[in-house]
Amino acid sequence: MRRARGFLGGGALVVSGCLVIGAVMSGCGSKSTSSSTTQTTAAPTTTTTSGPLPVTSTTSQANIGLGPYLPLWPFATSEAVQAWEQSYSSGGHQPWHLDAGLTAQAFVTGYLGFKEIDTVIHTTINSGGAHVAIGFVTTGTSTSKAAVIHMVRWGTSPSAPWEVVGTDDTTLTLTTPAYGSTATSPVTARGTITGVDEQVVVTVRQSASSVPLGVSAGVPAGGINAPWSTAVSYRGDTEPVLAIVVQTGGHIQAVERFAVTGVRNS
Repeated sequence: MRRARGFLGGGALVVSGCLVIGAVMSGCGSKSTSSSTTQTTAAPTTTTTSGPLPVTSTTSQANIGLGPYLPLWPFATSEAVQAWEQSYSSGGHQPWHLDAGLTAQAFVTGYLGFKEIDTVIHTTINSGGAHVAIGFVTTGTSTSKAAVIHMVRWGTSPSAPWEVVGTDDTTLTLTTPAYGSTATSPVTARGTITGVDEQVVVTVRQSASSVPLGVSAGVPAGGINAPWSTAVSYRGDTEPVLAIVVQTGGHIQAVERFAVTGVRNS
């Protein structure tokens, strides 16, 4: 399932996105653009066990233009989107917002801080949005998929930017809290995992900052679709939407798989 977004003024958000993508473009851009990236209008071939579900509650100002989804990153409001569209139209500012692969890479390496997950493996674009498989190189040209980032365009104009709304979860899922539900601290997170000797860590985030609001203790996990559960306390939240992120790793590198969901801040 995919996750939440927060409130940020248009100008501040654009600056934050610029700082993030600057680091991404300088550090990892060559890997993303040189990997075997593809586009198709067919339905995704990956079968997922969870994904961003439509939010059935009343649409708020924060997600106008996104339909049933919550905004995760990089924009928090429709006003911020409009400000970027105007700056792009007048001066070509931050064109990476129009590229699904670059947006996914910036979200992972810049916002989440998973620097080693730096390769776009493939991209599928269809009526449901963009689904970008992102991971890392293992040996030679072999890659390992860490997550599939789900994005939708925020708006209908030709220059509508991509917005992260969650992940397509498979071998690591985050099912609780439910997408679009209301969360309070401490929040209990649950899901399933397939793997051996895993260490599950959950963080709570808001879009205005790449620094987590809270981090759980590591929880040992493993098996086939084995349940995991942990609680995480957080503080300093100022935005109406929060992102809950679960990660695991430690075999090849610190973070090898992750999943994201969005909740409303109480």
